[in-house]
Amino acid sequence: MKMKLLLGFASILLSSLATAFPWQSSSQKEAEQYIIESEHQWAEAEVTLDYKLAERILADDFVGIAPDGSHYGKADEIARTKRGKTDFVSNKVVQMSVRFYGDAAIAQGKEDWVMKNGEEGSYVWTDTWIRRNNQWQVVAAEDIALTGVKK
Repeated sequence: MKMKLLLGFASILLSSLATAFPWQSSSQKEAEQYIIESEHQWAEAEVTLDYKLAERILADDFVGIAPDGSHYGKADEIARTKRGKTDFVSNKVVQMSVRFYGDAAIAQGKEDWVMKNGEEGSYVWTDTWIRRNNQWQVVAAEDIALTGVKK
């Protein structure tokens, strides 16, 4: 009798823990890793001018807002990187978080950059990822330049 009571209590406890601490599914962990890696690659593409990355991660209906407030789409980003001209020496993600909402994910982060003229700065950004046809892509992005803030 005590054993049945103990097993019943253990079962209730484990069920409670499972709902109190929702674990990520393996597919969500894989998606998170893909998004994190893609965000790092996108930051580095400012230096490497890897236009194929934009072709892969940006949705056809992507809309971005640049730090100067201008809007750009997927074709604009691909054309910009294909021109093969950059003022960046480095651009690295230094902070990032990813939150999931079903087939949507919000990635927020900060990247530090250095220009060829020696100027240094940081952007903070929010990117909205959507899973369509089992593929994660960015549908919206907004970058904000930090001014007057020490790294």
